[in-house]
Amino acid sequence: MIRIDNVSKQNGSQILYIEASAALLKGEKVGLVGPNGAGKTTLFRMMTGQEPPDEGQVSVERGVTIGYFNQDVGEMSGRSAVTEAMDGAGPVSAVASELRTLEAAMADPDQADDMDDIIMRYGEAQARFEELDGYALEGRAREVLAGLNFTQEMMDGDVGALSGGWKMRVALARILLMRPDAMLLDEPSNHLDIESLIWLESFLKGYEGALLMTSHDREFMNRIVDKIIEIDGGSLTTYAGNYEFYEQQRALSEKQQQAQYERQQAMLAKEIKFIERFKARASHAAQVQSRVKKLEKIDKVEPPRRRQTILFDFPPAPRSGDDVATLKNVHKSYGSRRIYEGLDFSVRRKERWCVMGVNGAGKSTLLKLIAGAATADSGDVTIGASVKMGYFAQHAMELLEGDRTVFETLEDAFPQAGQGSLRTLAGCFGFSGDDAEKKCRVLSGGEKARLVMAKMLYDPPNFLVLDEPTNHLDLATKEMLIAALADYDGAMLFVSHDRRFLAALSNRVLELTPEGLHKYEGGYLEYVARSGHEAPGLH
Repeated sequence: MIRIDNVSKQNGSQILYIEASAALLKGEKVGLVGPNGAGKTTLFRMMTGQEPPDEGQVSVERGVTIGYFNQDVGEMSGRSAVTEAMDGAGPVSAVASELRTLEAAMADPDQADDMDDIIMRYGEAQARFEELDGYALEGRAREVLAGLNFTQEMMDGDVGALSGGWKMRVALARILLMRPDAMLLDEPSNHLDIESLIWLESFLKGYEGALLMTSHDREFMNRIVDKIIEIDGGSLTTYAGNYEFYEQQRALSEKQQQAQYERQQAMLAKEIKFIERFKARASHAAQVQSRVKKLEKIDKVEPPRRRQTILFDFPPAPRSGDDVATLKNVHKSYGSRRIYEGLDFSVRRKERWCVMGVNGAGKSTLLKLIAGAATADSGDVTIGASVKMGYFAQHAMELLEGDRTVFETLEDAFPQAGQGSLRTLAGCFGFSGDDAEKKCRVLSGGEKARLVMAKMLYDPPNFLVLDEPTNHLDLATKEMLIAALADYDGAMLFVSHDRRFLAALSNRVLELTPEGLHKYEGGYLEYVARSGHEAPGLH
């Protein structure tokens, strides 16, 4: 359906593609992977014709419709979320818009003379609308928005009043409703809670068109795609299978290439040694000459391009007392909305609680109460002896000083630390080389999250309270964080919609439901096995 043939593309001084080729075939579900800045978004833009390649060709089969979702949703206001979502449904939305204009014209006394013409046009538009199944469209739009966790009130309210994350969902709903022949989704899993993620997963599994997507959610990608296209060093490599299979294949081919490279290097060293030893002897001149010619003809094996794996050994956290945090008979309301009535809950040393609950259940409120960012209306919140807390929330990213660089921010936080140690820390969180000199005000959401996380973990607390810590992190940083926190000795209380993060790090689950608290011994995987669902909103 979409072919990329020998494409080369440069962005400023950065070379993104060198004679790269790949194809998206009918009905395929493909994951697009590669490090940040490798050119994933540029590839989408070339496929949609928004950007031409410098060389080579991008061809789309005739009549193929493409739906492209990206993070830049543009301006939305003045209409309801339902209308905005329906607007993307291709020709049917144009007919719906025409019907609305004609209905207004029929009610306009100034257009009475043209009424026969208007009524005739209205009849034609209505027939076309029915033919396109337009009357079912609103029902479908509401179904998709409900799947993405919109309430009826939000669907009918002005889309302009929604936050950026919710507008992103409206833009996604528009593409899903369009059901194009080929869907290109750039990070559709960002800004989604776990219920919406699981709903989207099942929607995409049932979608019959071709799909090409990027995602920082490994589990989400794993369950949907059956092929991976990897961008690496300017070329596109295709792997059959899901993300996990791709990782295994990549590691295997790297190992084989390394072995091949080492064998060739040993053979070359042996030949060069022979040439050096006998080149001055007339008796060996013919042999030396033939070996020199042989070496000139050899195709050199390149060593595998090593992916920079970021690992950081965080110093051990100081030991806390056994009782880390205790809430007794806590009441909390926001206006007329009661969040907690008589809440009792405690965290003990070495416990790692993940908090589950639908939107509005009070997950973030619980973390804020414990972190001291909110106060209870009544009841007691007690933090134990020798507890040193690290609290990560989205607002922490707004507290970074815009004019300080990444490196200066780390230096300000740790004036006693050596330059080398801070450079290593910066590199682990994705700020190597010049990136460490970026000013905080130009950082993306993901970069800010990484910097806040680096500051918090360098001098580790013994109690981590993390509200959506993985929200903006890419796959490599998430893996590094999971590896670092796997050996963490303190207590944890966290909210996350990343199922890999939940499964790897929790050893207790607290589920908040309208009926009250449910506590599960064992981590997230035990919770799924025992409750029969992956999230509280799914039954």
